[in-house]
Amino acid sequence: MVYWGASAHRFPFTHCKQNAQRADFAYAKKGFIDPWSAVAPGAVKGTILSLGDELYERALGAYLGFAVGDALGATVEFMTPSEIQNTYGMHRDIIGGGWLKLKPGQITDDTQMSLALGQSIIDSGGWQATAAADAFVTWLRSKPVDVGNTCRRGIQRYITDGTLAGPMNEGDAGNGACMRNLPLALATLNDDEAFAHATLEQGHLTHHHPLSDAATLALGRMTRTLIRGGGIKECRTEANRLIGEFPLFRFEPYPKRASGYVVNSAQTVLYYFFRTDSFESCVTEVVNCGEDADTNGALAGMLAGAAYGVSGIPGYWLKKLDKKIKFRIEEQTKALLTLAQNVKAKRGS
Repeated sequence: MVYWGASAHRFPFTHCKQNAQRADFAYAKKGFIDPWSAVAPGAVKGTILSLGDELYERALGAYLGFAVGDALGATVEFMTPSEIQNTYGMHRDIIGGGWLKLKPGQITDDTQMSLALGQSIIDSGGWQATAAADAFVTWLRSKPVDVGNTCRRGIQRYITDGTLAGPMNEGDAGNGACMRNLPLALATLNDDEAFAHATLEQGHLTHHHPLSDAATLALGRMTRTLIRGGGIKECRTEANRLIGEFPLFRFEPYPKRASGYVVNSAQTVLYYFFRTDSFESCVTEVVNCGEDADTNGALAGMLAGAAYGVSGIPGYWLKKLDKKIKFRIEEQTKALLTLAQNVKAKRGS
């Protein structure tokens, strides 16, 4: 989650009932039941994927790794490294709690928004900005455990006036767009141009800032590279490109800030991703930086999961993850990759 800017606080959600009801109706008309429904049988036709398929294992590693990082980091969100050290030593167990008083294995808005986005892509047979916006409205009305201020503001704007993007805003440089973009990276895996176009549209639903755009694209490209079989060297090239365009993202030496500011998030995730050699060490190091630990843990889990595959995620973490969420992620990963493969098949025909 992200609270970015001087006015980063929670406030009551007031909405225009007419527009919100219209969004709910439009989404129901497309076959969407609620933000937690599983992928409908037969919703996406194509190749059946299973464990043993290397691409699927890396993609599933990214998505499950994201959720694991979210659940692990939520316990220590908004704590400082010294507070974490004094309370837990090295925090490495999925135990819930934290300021949100979560159950062990419960995820937060990071994974919830990703699942809502993924479901909208599956139900629509591809990226549609309006479908994604409607999904976020339905999610917000479901009274989620937490909502980032900038995400709430952007969804409220859509409910009020139906616009799919607001003007560029200095207060939009949080990590909320970056945190939920993985489903788009999977669905457009074989179309780099579609990924870039859809990523910007997705991000601008709530976050319209060049730093948010750059980080969301860069981390998404790294994840896609890893899923397609690339390695750390290619990811370094992408990180160098990001820093070349926006030197603020320089992460060596580590600036030791892990807030919801997208620059801090990217610096923390990339610093530890490049200096660790396993999923467990990467995610553990990131969440023990505290601050926006759930989102940073999720993004670290996404990259590390794509790099080391689902088999690289410790089994004791996967066992702790909410079983319904784990099942939904497995089903969405298959459906989103099938969408990507269908695009590839059409191009080859």
